[in-house]
Amino acid sequence: MGVFDWIRLIVGSAFLVCGLVIFFTEIFGVFHFRYVLNRMHAAAMGDTLGIASCLVGLIIFSGINFTSLKLLLIIAFLWFASPVSSHVLSRLEVATNENLESYCKVYTDLESLEAELMSDAKAKQTGRDTKTKGGAL
Repeated sequence: MGVFDWIRLIVGSAFLVCGLVIFFTEIFGVFHFRYVLNRMHAAAMGDTLGIASCLVGLIIFSGINFTSLKLLLIIAFLWFASPVSSHVLSRLEVATNENLESYCKVYTDLESLEAELMSDAKAKQTGRDTKTKGGAL
C-alpha cells in the first residue's frame, strides 16, 4: 500500500468512527431525555450529522467513482428529508399534546411574549448598571 492509500484509510476510518460516536451520543440522548421534543431533537441532529459523517467515510474509501456520486445524493436527500420530517412530527406533537404547559411555557399571544422579554431585558440592564456603578466607585 502506498502513502495515499494509508491516508485514505486513516481519514475514512476517522469519519466512520466519528459517525459512530455521534450515533451513540444520539442513542444516549433519545433514552436520557424525558420529553418527546427533546428526544426528537437529539434524534434528528444525530441522524443528519451521523449519517453524513459515515457516508463521507464510505465515499473516501470508495474513491472517485459512480458509487461516490450515489452516496453524495443520499447525503443530500437525508440532509433535506430528516430535518423536515422531524419538524413536521414536532409540530404534530405541539398541536396534539394536551399537557404541553407542564413541559414548557406556551405563549398564546405575542403581547405576553414581548412583555416577558422586555422585563428580562430591563432586569439584565439594571443588573449591569448596578455592577458598573459599584465597580466604578
